[in-house]
Amino acid sequence: MPWSEDRGKYATIKTMKEAIPKPVHETYQRHRRQLIIQIILPVILAAILFIALVVLVNLATFRGNGDVARWAAISTMWIAFPIIVASLIFLVLLIGMIYLLARVLGIAPTYTSQAQDFVQRLGIRIRQAADVPVKPVMFLDGVGASIKALLGRK
Repeated sequence: MPWSEDRGKYATIKTMKEAIPKPVHETYQRHRRQLIIQIILPVILAAILFIALVVLVNLATFRGNGDVARWAAISTMWIAFPIIVASLIFLVLLIGMIYLLARVLGIAPTYTSQAQDFVQRLGIRIRQAADVPVKPVMFLDGVGASIKALLGRK
């Protein structure tokens, strides 16, 4: 029997038809109230406020006596204000980092030279410790080479 004819005969997955009951305990009900009050309501109010501002700008601008240049300037201010605030925050952080880096560079040479000396001494001791188990082997190789040289073998 080809594989395509066997398809679906090995395992079937049965889906559950039962609906999970919604919890009715007090904390779940409080969560639902807080969801409406703290999340959904502010989003809806902000959307209504935004739509009202769009309508107000359109009414003031596109009427016969609307001052387009003034509303353009106001719009430019609203666009530029968040960018200016973010730039000021970034500038303060940058100045703080420069100040801290200058302070660290003032004390760093002392500690970095101590760390460099420590690492150099540690490297020397590690090399010495690594040479200890190799010394007998090197000694025997040296003796073997000396004997070969005395006997004239290569």
